[in-house]
Amino acid sequence: MNWNFRHRLKNNAPLIGTMLTLSTPAIAEVLAAAGFDWLFIDGEHGTMGTQEIQSILQAVDHQLPCVVRIAAPDDVSVKKSLDVGAAGVIVPAVNTAKQTEEMVSAARYAPQGSRGVGLARANTYGMKFAESVASANDEIALIVQCEHAESVENIEAIAKVPGLDGVLIGPYDLSASYGKMGQLDDPQIVEAIDHVTKTCLNADVPLGIFGLTADAVRPYIQRGYSLIVAGVDTTLLGKAAKTIVADLR
Repeated sequence: MNWNFRHRLKNNAPLIGTMLTLSTPAIAEVLAAAGFDWLFIDGEHGTMGTQEIQSILQAVDHQLPCVVRIAAPDDVSVKKSLDVGAAGVIVPAVNTAKQTEEMVSAARYAPQGSRGVGLARANTYGMKFAESVASANDEIALIVQCEHAESVENIEAIAKVPGLDGVLIGPYDLSASYGKMGQLDDPQIVEAIDHVTKTCLNADVPLGIFGLTADAVRPYIQRGYSLIVAGVDTTLLGKAAKTIVADLR
């Protein structure tokens, strides 16, 4: 079930999510029950593979949409994530319009794109094949990450690519690409993010951002960002554990 995440994203209402890096479905169930609008399943970092991602989707995608960040900008990763039932994919390290066009194509069935056709969980293992193929192009979200200086330089062209559903800024990798890891208040980093923000909003491309805390992402919601990734499963767990230990010492 994908909850038509793409349509919800295009409505530009804030969608509050968090990042899932642990492959245990029970962790996903806890986060789904917490009230998030969506889950960001991280297939780029850590050990999570296609089987683990499918297990997480089986546990929670009846409760909320789950979007998978794939490991690299390639069509195989897009296909596998969508075949197991992801509501969309987030593609890291996309720096050019050409890369964006290739990823959009990989996420869409012909004639709009080149997504491979197979029997998988997304189409109930073939039992709802026709219905799935008929609706997928309208419902699957394709989001690219802007996380490098080159992407900032090319953001005007990237934002114009037909079929792009959103741009998610990765502030830590972005700052690192300028040689200023984590210095998000540095004028050069602020200027880069401002440029991406203005370009995407003017092009009516939904914007997303990642931050470890509510305070980190709240200013971006106020600026019109709609795809919000607040926190990471491991840090949420660690912070809660440290707080209760400190309260009892």
